[in-house]
Amino acid sequence: MSKQDYYEILGVQKNVSEDDLKKAFRRSAMKYHPDRNPDNAEAEAKFKDAKEAYEILSDPQKRAAYDQFGHAGVDPSAGGRPGGGGQGGFGDIFEDIFGDIFGGGGGRGGRGGGGSNRAYRGNDLQYNLELSLEEAVFGTTTDIRVPSLQTCETCNGSGAKPGTHPQTCPTCHGNGQVRIQQGFFAVQQTCPHCRGSGKIISDPCPDCYGQGRKEKQKTLSVRIPAGVDNGDRVRLAGEGEGGVNGGPAGDLYVQVFVKAHPLFQREGDNLHCEMPIRFTTAALGGEIEVPTLGGKISLKIPAETQTGKQFRLRGKGVKSVRSSATGDLICRVVVETPINLTKRQRELLAELDTSMHEGGKKHSPQEHGWTDKAKSFFKDLFEGEKK
Repeated sequence: MSKQDYYEILGVQKNVSEDDLKKAFRRSAMKYHPDRNPDNAEAEAKFKDAKEAYEILSDPQKRAAYDQFGHAGVDPSAGGRPGGGGQGGFGDIFEDIFGDIFGGGGGRGGRGGGGSNRAYRGNDLQYNLELSLEEAVFGTTTDIRVPSLQTCETCNGSGAKPGTHPQTCPTCHGNGQVRIQQGFFAVQQTCPHCRGSGKIISDPCPDCYGQGRKEKQKTLSVRIPAGVDNGDRVRLAGEGEGGVNGGPAGDLYVQVFVKAHPLFQREGDNLHCEMPIRFTTAALGGEIEVPTLGGKISLKIPAETQTGKQFRLRGKGVKSVRSSATGDLICRVVVETPINLTKRQRELLAELDTSMHEGGKKHSPQEHGWTDKAKSFFKDLFEGEKK
């Protein structure tokens, strides 16, 4: 049965650059790596094919021989052509690509180099917590339930049944990887016997089934400081996933999301709100009650107040979580047009309107100013058309 084309295996064209070739191999390897596909023979076969394709195409001399003679040009059993082999070996390439993905080799404390039995820190977790504006401004304490992998209490994380111990893998001698000779070069890959763990558990723990960790729901009490805003995070040290081989647990980050408020909008440490007022209050002035997060306060509205005017209430905003400064409450006035008028109210407004028209520009300067600008605009427009 003929072997599949190496370029097709990696999904690239024959003129692919070295960087793009490396990226293609990285994608295939991450998708089919045995660590990510346990007990999946098909994925393991595709991983080996991708690895074989990359080891040939990443070497310029081997790639040239393959492009000219096909598989016969790089198959030692077929007489082959000397592929040079002086490029540092595939093991170096393999570690360079996978060192930052699976923690293998290069002094990264991964599975290679005899580090498979070392303790690993657990993963950090994130919990999204939704708060009301009041809870975010004043702070609160709340309970949350978090699912996570925790160290199995039955076997203390060893994965072995109590009274027994994991044995060092006889195939890789605890390294988690094996070195395989393929023709005139050698490759390093995950040990097929222990799947990279470096140990064999002949009698697994009945609670965690040899994993050393179990998924559990735990309830935590979280104190949210006053002044937090959208995107702020609270760190709970050691409340993330449990470690591997007795390693420390990761951290839990509680990320805050603040719900929309019916009255206030937050902008930094300031709060904003709109206040509808009667047009008589806007014209004559008066006092109104303004809601704040701390209760109602009185605000004096001066006579002749227009829509859009803003009033700043010092210190009625949010106390910053990062300093002692407190923001302001900024209230924007919206003059409300009366509706559902009675016959008498309409008569009174008509009398008022007549009276104001008699007063000319002094009662509504903005209206008359706008009218004058509009007249000037249309006058210039018509004169331009005549020309």
